[in-house]
Amino acid sequence: MKALLIALLLASAPAGAARPVPRSTYVDPTTQSYGGPLPDRGALVVKDAFGGAHRVAVEIADTGPLRMRGLMWRSELPDGTGMLFIFPAEEVQSFWMRNTLIPLDMVFIDRRMLVVGVVQWAEPQTLTSRTVGKPSIYVLEVPGGWA
Repeated sequence: MKALLIALLLASAPAGAARPVPRSTYVDPTTQSYGGPLPDRGALVVKDAFGGAHRVAVEIADTGPLRMRGLMWRSELPDGTGMLFIFPAEEVQSFWMRNTLIPLDMVFIDRRMLVVGVVQWAEPQTLTSRTVGKPSIYVLEVPGGWA
């Protein structure tokens, strides 16, 4: 498998560490009624193995609550859009699809901006763990079939 290069063009600099949420105001971000802060927005360009460039408008999940909620409760994800998960450390990442209503592709990216693996067509509404078993610091979720 050829390595793919990811170029990030973020609208705002992501926080290096999760922003703390006071315990007294904590609301489970996986519930449908969660009214917490909206993710920042940005864009990235994915360069494929054949030299093509694909721009994706992303929501940025760079805090614990935003990463936990992810794309839950969305009934659609338009082409050319997705969510970029930014983790505080490069390690093996794992995702499940609890309360996620649509199939997604997950692109796991290391700190060198290289794709280390892809999970395609992750089945919605399951607790099955999805991982590529290699360390990553970013994960890009896009509509199922995009990757």
